[in-house]
Amino acid sequence: MHLRGLVADTRPLRNDHFRRLWLANIVTVVGAQLTVVAVPAQIYAQTGSSAYVGLTGVFGLVPLVVFGLWGGALADVFDRRTLLVVTTTGLIVTSGLFYVQAALGSTDVWLLLSLFAVQQAFFAVNQPTRSAVLPRLLEPGLLPAANSLNMTVMQAGAIAGPLVAGTLIPVVGFSWLYLVDTITLLATLSAVVRLPPLPIAREEGAGPARTPGLRSVVEGVVYLRSQPVLMMSFVVDVIAMVFGMPRALFPQIADESFGGPAGGGLAFALLFAAIPIGAVLGGVFSGWVSRVEAQGRAVVVCILVWGAAMTGFGVAVGVAGLGGGWQRPMLLAAVLMLVVGGAADMASSAFRSSMLQSAASDAVRGRLQGIFIVVVAGGPRIADVGHGVAAAAVGTAVASAGGGLLVVVLTVAASLAVPSFVRYRVTRAPVG
Repeated sequence: MHLRGLVADTRPLRNDHFRRLWLANIVTVVGAQLTVVAVPAQIYAQTGSSAYVGLTGVFGLVPLVVFGLWGGALADVFDRRTLLVVTTTGLIVTSGLFYVQAALGSTDVWLLLSLFAVQQAFFAVNQPTRSAVLPRLLEPGLLPAANSLNMTVMQAGAIAGPLVAGTLIPVVGFSWLYLVDTITLLATLSAVVRLPPLPIAREEGAGPARTPGLRSVVEGVVYLRSQPVLMMSFVVDVIAMVFGMPRALFPQIADESFGGPAGGGLAFALLFAAIPIGAVLGGVFSGWVSRVEAQGRAVVVCILVWGAAMTGFGVAVGVAGLGGGWQRPMLLAAVLMLVVGGAADMASSAFRSSMLQSAASDAVRGRLQGIFIVVVAGGPRIADVGHGVAAAAVGTAVASAGGGLLVVVLTVAASLAVPSFVRYRVTRAPVG
């Protein structure tokens, strides 16, 4: 019974609709990660330029922001099952076009980037809609467990996908990876088609969207500002990601602090894999999340652990830079800190997603999920810029450790400023 309470809570899988979506997501996520790796690899193979590869950030982020916000508005107007069917079909078609251009030997990098932008647009509409349907399928007490299960699959795919893609690209080429992604998406389409109709529940005072335009997006933002608990769930996530995500420094740290080659190596791979590994371990042993009623306090604790872990990571990097045989033990310490941080971030994400899904009105839930997608996607990218500038000024160790300390200080300050967030509680789902 003790072990059962420790490992992931699988009660959400008793729901037929959630189970089909979750099982389909296992294969779909791996396929999607193949494309995530294949697109920049193909661009580099065609151009030999990292500058062109860097354009994937622009071509990916812009539609993610624009269509993430608009997609949330769409999800508050149209039947969400219909929207999932349309966007999943769009993802299948786009992935199929990736396959076609690779199979025909196209060398048009702008075509590849344009397809990538279209794919991200469909993804940006699909994801807030998908998150918004969970409270219609599951009781509120099961949402933390459901989000933990979903995020565990996503993070496992983030580990397995690149490993598989890196192995297969030299053997089968790019086209087959795109084809696998196309085929695996059919599993998700099958699960989505079998969902019940999901029209929007019109609730008084929720500001339901009448048309999916700019006005409805603004209404969603206004609603968010009127809900301090929900607003704080975004604020603390921005604090954690913007100040505490040092991933842009991993290549330099692997090379300078841990003695790895400039183009990769073991230290490079371990640093990039550590946070997803921590998130997967956190998901596997996430049985406790369903028993937590004080979700606001839990989010604060998780983010404080994340900040402390990033501070410890920076300290390990600094000690390794001193030389004298410290590189190997400090590499293990640095990886351990990132693993701890990944597990804490997984738990924080599960609670914050659950708060957003359960505390928000259904009539505005899609728009809030759209804002959530933008924050999740934009925060780490802002962190990349900030950490790069800071490292150039004070070094990678100070930038990493200082960022972690800022997370701790700012999270405490935000918690004191909005005590209602820390006091936020839910009634947990009964066992059985």
